[in-house]
Amino acid sequence: MLSMCPGAANIKGAPTLKIKICPECGTEIELFSVDTQAKCEKCGFIAYNDMLHCIAWCRYARECVGDEIYVRMMNRNL
Repeated sequence: MLSMCPGAANIKGAPTLKIKICPECGTEIELFSVDTQAKCEKCGFIAYNDMLHCIAWCRYARECVGDEIYVRMMNRNL
């Protein structure tokens, strides 16, 4: 048996950085794996994280990632 869900590594471990290009002004937007969205610092465009976190559907998510991360991510997914 696994000590934790492999999908939770993206949420619980060190966040990974993804760079998106703002479609409005071409500026780089830094979007971390624990963020659901990030704002372009130049024009204010909101870029969304394309990754659907398992916390949105897994019944063990709260137990797996812990209360703090679970609540933060669920509130951002609303």
